[in-house]
Amino acid sequence: MPTAQLPGVSLHYEWFGPEQAPVLVFSNSLGTTLQMWEAQLADFSKHFRLLRYDTRGHGQSETPPGPYTIEQLGNDVVQLLDFLSLSKVYFCGLSMGGSTGQFLGAHFPNRFHKMALCSSSVKIGTPESWNARIATVQKDGMKAVAGTVIERWFTAPYRTTHAQEITSMQCMLENANPVGYIANCAAVRDADLRQTASSIGVPCLIVSGTYDPATTPDDGRFLAQQIPGARFVELPAAHISNIESQVSFNQEVLSFFLS
Repeated sequence: MPTAQLPGVSLHYEWFGPEQAPVLVFSNSLGTTLQMWEAQLADFSKHFRLLRYDTRGHGQSETPPGPYTIEQLGNDVVQLLDFLSLSKVYFCGLSMGGSTGQFLGAHFPNRFHKMALCSSSVKIGTPESWNARIATVQKDGMKAVAGTVIERWFTAPYRTTHAQEITSMQCMLENANPVGYIANCAAVRDADLRQTASSIGVPCLIVSGTYDPATTPDDGRFLAQQIPGARFVELPAAHISNIESQVSFNQEVLSFFLS
């Protein structure tokens, strides 16, 4: 199991694709592991060497005491790049990973060629909604929130016709470390990126799902309007668009990265 011993945290990571290709980093949504990007491996590895990692508090990465901040999550990425001697990479993050990307694009633009910020917003949810979720997990565990979260992640038609994919994602969520999940909930709750979006100095593609109740297309358009030169695309999906709209997602993001 490849592990990066970084200052303050140990991160699990995995490589996929040809060693000599440009590196593309995938950053996960809250409550998932690096396995959430399985639908991208075949198409993206034709052009990139893929670097997936488990966010602190998730999967096989370490869970230091929380709460965490988006600054910490962003610094983890930079330190992982340093650990692997990577000077400049491509980046694709979804939801919490998109917030991490916003921080990176504003504070470390020289480390990135291009970014895809997916299901992302300058401000996700309200403190009240995040505090309620944290309290539920603290009291009753991950299974108490998993069903509701899945309903926000995927549209009802997709949940009906793709039972295997839904079961896999729900198991991933239910098996998430509740301590790490709560610590990362706090990072998303407290992340207010409205003041820094306009300083993102990396070419960006903003990807939104038409039916996403958490980071709406209006949120995506607003983010795209703040970032100089950003492109916006809307896909027929809810929150986890890389899975629900796999074909379109892969086409749009690859087209942007390769242009």
